Formats: sequence, structure tokens, C-alpha cells
Amino acid sequence: MGKILTMPRQNDNVASRYLGLAPFLRRSIAGMDLQAYGLELLEQAMATPNDANHLMNLAIATQCMGRREAGMALQRQALALQQTYYLPSTTGPAPVRILVLMAEGDLSANTPLDCLLESSDLDLIFHYVDSSTLSELATQGKEHLQFPEHDVLMVGIGVSSETVALLHQLTQTLMHWPKPVINTPTQILRTDRAAASAVLRDVPGLRIPPTLRFPRLQLGEVANGQRSLVDLVAAFDFPVIVRPINSQAGINLELVTSVEALASYLQRIDDAEFFIAPFVDYRHADGYFRKIRVALVNGAPFVCHMAVSSDWMVHYINAGMYEEAWKRAEESAFMIAFDEFAKRHAIALQAIYERTGLDYVCIDCAELPDGQLLIFEVDHSMVIHAMDLESQFPFKKVHMKKVHHALRNYLLSLTAHETQQRA
Repeated sequence: MGKILTMPRQNDNVASRYLGLAPFLRRSIAGMDLQAYGLELLEQAMATPNDANHLMNLAIATQCMGRREAGMALQRQALALQQTYYLPSTTGPAPVRILVLMAEGDLSANTPLDCLLESSDLDLIFHYVDSSTLSELATQGKEHLQFPEHDVLMVGIGVSSETVALLHQLTQTLMHWPKPVINTPTQILRTDRAAASAVLRDVPGLRIPPTLRFPRLQLGEVANGQRSLVDLVAAFDFPVIVRPINSQAGINLELVTSVEALASYLQRIDDAEFFIAPFVDYRHADGYFRKIRVALVNGAPFVCHMAVSSDWMVHYINAGMYEEAWKRAEESAFMIAFDEFAKRHAIALQAIYERTGLDYVCIDCAELPDGQLLIFEVDHSMVIHAMDLESQFPFKKVHMKKVHHALRNYLLSLTAHETQQRA
């Protein structure tokens, strides 16, 4: 089995400190100036060009300011120097050290665990892996694999065309791992949009539109009138949701209502492959769309937020939740009564847990007028946090603490079980 390396604590003569995503997200939500903070980080990175922590901090800040490609380039520089980034317990010796395996990518590529476990008493260790290194190690044997010392390992890598091969490699790497593993690569591959729609399609009380991959060439044939959408997929017709296969956070996600609209979309978006799914109108009687985020921790459901919007493509940040008090009041009432929601959809939520096998996973969903649970996405890399201002969201922190404590307690239970087994 691979070697386990001891990581130095960041307050033990370490020149710099890795910050993670959480402080940047907190500043952004509070409306603070990220530009000025970014300039401070840039000065630090320029003064110490071989300091990976400073470079990684600058990479995260740059992406948070909307400069994705520049941030990715800085990330690559940091990873060329160092693959492991450490966020120690804020309260002293940690009862659990959790190692999160990460892949190179933007802010949506991996589980942002430090946002949920912000200011935790746990040690968080983020270790980046890549296909070429794992391929080289495979020829040498697992005994050459070196991971930082840990008590629990979590695979934080999300599914994309860039990470599928890496996840398959990690399946072999982590087979018979001596420590508890949360979210195995095999389980994570089930969160691919097409895979998830197939895995969950026949669950009672759950509706998940079939999601299929299509190359640009086939969609182009529909757009130029060579064939119809129904010819391409018998169960599909306009309107449909179209997105590039690696799209996250609604980037280049559109509702396409006609052949002409599809032709326009393909003229603007030059990706080679796309996901297509039928559009389900989930408006309530008042004309508003409501999207709910739920976390499952070891199968137990916890509410994270509910956004109310007049737009079908609901994102919490632009749904008007910060501007309109009535929406926050509705969210508060929903969160307080979440147990009733969980009971109504207990069969569907339990099926998601059992069929994905994920110990920690998030669900974006909605309730349809007929009572079904509509699933938009099942993923372990969504952002969950308790950073909204208490002056605006006094009801939120108590619910977010429940998720925090549930995950912490689950981690502690895994290590306790392992200790009992060794005894």
C-alpha cells in the first residue's frame, strides 16, 4: 500500500498560509472589495514567486473575480511547486484529519469542503492528483504512492470530460484503501448528468428528465433541418434544455424552444458535445420558480437553501433573495418546515442515497404541482456554506450548523469504527 506522509502544521515555521475558498466566498457574499484583496495577494506572490500557498491563494482570488483562465494558469503554477494544501483545525489538535483528493480545475471542479466546515476543529488536507502521475505509479506498484497522513479520505473530484479517466484510475488506486473512503470514484461517476438520469429514472415519486449526450454534428443536423429532434430521440421535442457537457453554474445553459433557436445557440456556443434534456415547467401557481438545495449526509437529508425566482434558471445569487424580503421570509418558513418536505419525499431521497452510494451528496430539486420531486442535479461538489449575513438571513445559520455537525459527526463515527475494528 502507498506511503503516508506526515504534513507539517502551518504554524510550525511555515512561510505562508493556504486560505482555501471560504474567505474569498465570504468576502464576496458580504459585498467586500475583492480587487483590493487580490492586489495584496498579488504582491505576496510576486515577493515569493516559489511559494505555492501564495500562488494558490491568488489563483482562487483571481477566479472569484471572474478571471477563470488567469486563475487556472496560476493554479497550474502552484501545482508545479506543491500538490498538497493544508487547513488546520482552528481550535487545537484535530480529532480527525480528512484528506480530500482534488483535480486541477476551476472553482466548480472539486468539493469545496472548507466552505461547509469553515472554522472547524478538523484538519482539512487538499491533495491534487493527476492522471499522468497515477499512470506512472501504476507501473511501479501502489507502494510508491504517497498521500499525506490522514484518518479519512474523501474523493472531492467532480465528473467532467477531463476527470473521467482520472476517476477510473483512482478506482484502482483506492481499492482496499486502509482508511475509510467517502465518495468512491465509482459512486461519483454516477453523478454524471446522463448517468444520474438513468440511475434514478424509475424511482417512485421522483422525476428526473432523461439527459443524453449529443455531438455537435448531430445537433447541427437538427438545426439545419436535415432531421427533426424527434428523429434524433423519440421521446424529445422542443422545448429542451441544452448545455455543454462540462457546463457548471448555468454557463451556456439555455432553454431552446425551436429549430431556429437551436441554430442560433450553436452559432454562439462552439463546444463539441452537449447535454440535452426535456424542459419541465416547474412554476408554481403564482408564476414563480422555486429551487431547493438539499444535502444528504450518510443518507440523512438537510436543507441548505431555497431560492425563489421569476426566471426558470434559478441561481441563488441572482434570484433576488438578497433584495426581496418576502422571498427570504418564504425561504425561512420552508427551512423551518423542512422535516415535512423530507417526509413527503422520503422514498425519493432514500433512493438517491442508495442508488448513488454517496455518503455526502447535494441535490438541486423542486416540488412539482403533482407532488413529485423534480431533480435538476445530483452532485457532491456544490457549495454549501453559512456565510450569508445574519442581518438579512437570521434564520439560516441554525440550519447550516445542522449540516456541518452531521458531517463532522459522521467523520468521527468512521474513525471510531475503524479504531474498534483494530481493537
